[in-house]
Parts: sequence; C-alpha cells; structure tokens
Amino acid sequence: MTVNRAVSIFAGFMIMASLALAHFTGQINLGQMSWLWLTAFVGANLFQMGFTGFCPAANIMKMMGLKDAVGTCGTDIKAGKCC
Repeated sequence: MTVNRAVSIFAGFMIMASLALAHFTGQINLGQMSWLWLTAFVGANLFQMGFTGFCPAANIMKMMGLKDAVGTCGTDIKAGKCC
C-alpha cells in the first residue's frame, strides 16, 4: 500500500465518520435528501479508491488531457524512478 492510498482511505473514513457522528448527535438529518449526500458520496469514493485504485474523477480528468503525477526530476513516480 502506498502513502497516497493510505491517505485516501483515511480521508474517506474521516469524512464518513464525521457525517455519521453529526447525524447521530442530531446536528444533521441524513434521513432527508440534502447536499450532504454529495459529501457522503465523495467520502465513500475516497475510501474505496484507496483499496481498489479506481477513481471515476481521475479517469474523467485523464480523458480531459491531464497528466499523471511525475517526480520533481521529471520521471514517472509510478515507475519508481525519481531523484
């Protein structure tokens, strides 16, 4: 597991946990449709992306022409070749 994947898992978990805690303490009502469901979707997507590596947003951005991350010396991080 890489640091990026671990961060995605942690961030997704914290987003979903904060929504659950707010719901169960009565601060928000997730029983009604609201924009908080978008937050829940983003948290769940981050969480699953950490395990599976599949991220719809990243795929869309790649189709739009954005490049994958490269190291500071211009080499591919995924290939493990960097300064």
